Amino acid sequence: MDFTESGEMQQLRDTLRRFVEKEMPREAAAKWDRENVFPRDVFTKLASLGVLGLTVPEEYGGAGRDIVATMMVIEELSRRSLAVSVPYIMAACYAGMNLVECGSEEQKRELLPKVVDGSLLFAYGWTEPDIGADLASVKTRAERVGDKVVISGAKRFCSGASVCDYIFTLVRSGPEGERHRNLSMVLIPPNTPGVTITEIDSLGMKGVGTTDVIFDNVEVPAWNIVGGDAGWHQGWSMLVGSGLDVEKLEVAAVATGVATAAFEDAWAYAHERRQFGKLIGDYQSINHKLADMKTSLHAARLMLYHASSMANRHERCAVETSMTKLFAAEAAKDIALECQTIMGAYGYVKEFGAERYVRDALLIPIMGGSSAIQRNNIYKWTNAGL
Repeated sequence: MDFTESGEMQQLRDTLRRFVEKEMPREAAAKWDRENVFPRDVFTKLASLGVLGLTVPEEYGGAGRDIVATMMVIEELSRRSLAVSVPYIMAACYAGMNLVECGSEEQKRELLPKVVDGSLLFAYGWTEPDIGADLASVKTRAERVGDKVVISGAKRFCSGASVCDYIFTLVRSGPEGERHRNLSMVLIPPNTPGVTITEIDSLGMKGVGTTDVIFDNVEVPAWNIVGGDAGWHQGWSMLVGSGLDVEKLEVAAVATGVATAAFEDAWAYAHERRQFGKLIGDYQSINHKLADMKTSLHAARLMLYHASSMANRHERCAVETSMTKLFAAEAAKDIALECQTIMGAYGYVKEFGAERYVRDALLIPIMGGSSAIQRNNIYKWTNAGL
């Protein structure tokens, strides 16, 4: 099995790194984190590279579906700032991939070109105050009333709701007794009357932030039912068919990017900082930390691109994506903390990136399904022969 990057992929990575250095300098990334702002102007420039079309077929203006390349973009952007990489996910993955897989033809033709040009972002409205991993138990209700859908309920940890164009909302569209059969996906613009968004002040992932969202008799056109009329009551198949596996890879790509930044900063510091007459990188204890960090990072990246290539071929990969998300997330947390340890007091102050890596890395094992959930799924699906 050959994981050598093709010339085209290496060219993409080089292009992204040049973009990051020019448009996302360290000082800007620190500012976005400090002020908790989404740099939309930078995002618009990113769209001009064409990378938002990596999940969109050519007939809708995209470059064609390439999950491996999409994960590379997420990884490289996350090396510098989640304030840009998370909106990229909201556009290319949340909007692009879900519309391609689940949208009606009319929705695809109207919305997918907006994904490509960077003018369409989705936020996931899935979890609720009492509902985390058990998404089949959502309580937010939607009813068909003529040519409209009326939604009432609440969503929690709805990341990006304050900057998105639609909240991609999982709703209960029928009796609660039939858990998996009576769910639907509805597109809800955040500025619709009856929608209330409240920011949650979280430790990391600044730039897009996360929110509580209340829907109080919110009315949207029936056109906003994902998949059109045929999509009513089909939310569960949409969720498991297109959303969850690739979402795990998206988080693993974020983890790999953050871990790369932490390792690179720790390496540079170890070869600049002197104590007791020599570089701290000359001490064996630091050598071993750096060696372990590099090994974990290498393994995470191999798992990421192996699972991504399986997803790109539409192969069954639920176990592989769960293993990848689990390993990469835990590796990112460990690497970020080791970076802070190597940098000592400098790793604790906001002048350096290390403390941001730690704050972001602590979220990664939680988002997109916790590490405990991934372990449960790995065992369950392996035991079932999936």
